[in-house]
Amino acid sequence: MKFLGFNVFDAQLYAPNGVYSSSNPFALRLTYLRNFKGKAIAEKSAEEMAKQGVSKAQLDGWTKQMIAIFPNVSSGQSITGVRTASGSSVFYLGNKEIGTIADPAFTKHFFDIWLGSNTQNPRLRAKLVGAGS
Repeated sequence: MKFLGFNVFDAQLYAPNGVYSSSNPFALRLTYLRNFKGKAIAEKSAEEMAKQGVSKAQLDGWTKQMIAIFPNVSSGQSITGVRTASGSSVFYLGNKEIGTIADPAFTKHFFDIWLGSNTQNPRLRAKLVGAGS
């Protein structure tokens, strides 16, 4: 994905049998192409969820949780978010688990940043889930 002409990250979606469903387990890996502060990643994620209509009160709590989870990343590092069968989000830096947010509402809105039908980047979504999804 590019932002203002700069490469930001590469994204990969992993789903059972290669078929994405928002209600089934899947994993989304973002490999960062630049250095980012964890707080900036959390705040940008909250900003994107706000565009989906999530309330400020709800976002405040989720933002605090994301700031506590997301580390600073260097170019080449990956953060993977996994949507579990129960609807929780589990995050990994490389192969190391770094945190969980158990709220299914968070999981929906967080992954909808990239995978939702109203994403701000429909071309990226089409590449991740398949143009016909």
